[in-house]
Amino acid sequence: MSSTLSDRGGGVGKEFRSAALVEELQARSREVDPLVNAICTPNTAALTHAAQLDTERDDGRVRGPLHGVPILVKDNIDTADLPTTAGSLALADQPPPPQDAPLVRRLRAAGCVVLGKTNLSEWANFRGSSSSSGWSAYGGLTRNPYALNRSAGGSSSGSGAAVAAGLADYAIGTETNGSIVCPAALNGIVGLKPTVGLVSQQGIVPISHSQDTAGPMTRTVIQAAALLSVLTGGDTDYTEHCRGDDLSDLRIGVPRGPLWGYSTGLDEVSERALEILSRCGATLVDHLSLPTPGGEEDQLQVLAHELKVDLAAYLSTRVPGGPRTLDDLIAFNKEHADVELRWFGQELFERAAETEGLGSPIYVASRLTALRAGRDGIDNLLQDNQLDALVSPSYSPAWAIDLVNGDHVLGSSSSHAALAGYPLLSVPSGTVSGLPVGITFSGTGRSDATLIRLAHAFETARIKADGPFPTPELTQWV
Repeated sequence: MSSTLSDRGGGVGKEFRSAALVEELQARSREVDPLVNAICTPNTAALTHAAQLDTERDDGRVRGPLHGVPILVKDNIDTADLPTTAGSLALADQPPPPQDAPLVRRLRAAGCVVLGKTNLSEWANFRGSSSSSGWSAYGGLTRNPYALNRSAGGSSSGSGAAVAAGLADYAIGTETNGSIVCPAALNGIVGLKPTVGLVSQQGIVPISHSQDTAGPMTRTVIQAAALLSVLTGGDTDYTEHCRGDDLSDLRIGVPRGPLWGYSTGLDEVSERALEILSRCGATLVDHLSLPTPGGEEDQLQVLAHELKVDLAAYLSTRVPGGPRTLDDLIAFNKEHADVELRWFGQELFERAAETEGLGSPIYVASRLTALRAGRDGIDNLLQDNQLDALVSPSYSPAWAIDLVNGDHVLGSSSSHAALAGYPLLSVPSGTVSGLPVGITFSGTGRSDATLIRLAHAFETARIKADGPFPTPELTQWV
């Protein structure tokens, strides 16, 4: 769909009508989404909204560069006109939330057309420990457009698969630990996890207030930058940092973590990415070591404690009569075990239900340990080596879908940034046996603009060298 969108601002060009673009995307969805299953709730009013925005444009009232742009929203973000289920049947029969999440209000105010809601890993992948990314009881299983028997990643599975399949150029995902950058990498698109706090958390079904954030998932870096500008309130134009491919004033660290040496194919693509960055003039400081965050028990304690408190606060905003606590959700799942618990359990829910609040000494100590593990790991490496950012492979190529045994994730680049609340930006770097892979740029808090500049320069130089990223064929992977 990139031919219909402006190269600079990411918005609709003057020669295109928003209503026509929505019709085109809806036709594409009818053709493709039965295979991919990315959209769980289409917005039947999208065409009407697009026509209204066309009228505004005709009258000279253009709201901004994203005026009339169709967008998909992950189904754990409140929309007053569409259900918000987090993928669970427990919320499926509830009325829509009473109001849009602030980020959705900003999207609509900027002139975006909400095409629908995208499927996700149920409860953003924090219900049971053997879950399969992209599956929810409400939305079913989302598949990778590049290989329909391979995972779309998660938890923002539908957003990633939809953009890759050409169902929209723009989508919103959310991330606690990897849930934007993972599906972005596996589906060959751009995924930007902003610094926690840069985008409002209000109106998003939560896991952890210390780690949760919404962010852009798009075809290009400049589109992600334009979308982040809207999500953060419009005071900063992040597209200003998409300026060519000269990185001669930047130093980038290369930690050789567990994804290096995973496979010859991934190593070759990642080394090629480093060559491209070097050609852009960046100074690469290679063969660094980023200590493993460790403290997995502390990390789980933080997420479990915050989930219990944060989810209860969120559920209190929904219509009375629905679930109000984790205990309510656990009981619902047991009552509907034939569907909800068919493939995996809810031991993470059960563990969280037993926690004793954010004043618990266990929580306070675990939060401090986890925070230090993330921030000390990243900030110390940056400071000790006078670096502007880090770069690493994003994820392994998409693994085979296995609903019985769950995901087969072999490593990621998201954990340190998750603990610290720091930004990440994954951009496509190539393919391994036809499966997309990406590289992830990371940095300290509020370094989002620097990561956008790096990713845009890399994207520009990679396309010059290797041509456009291949489009998915929507077939099984052999």
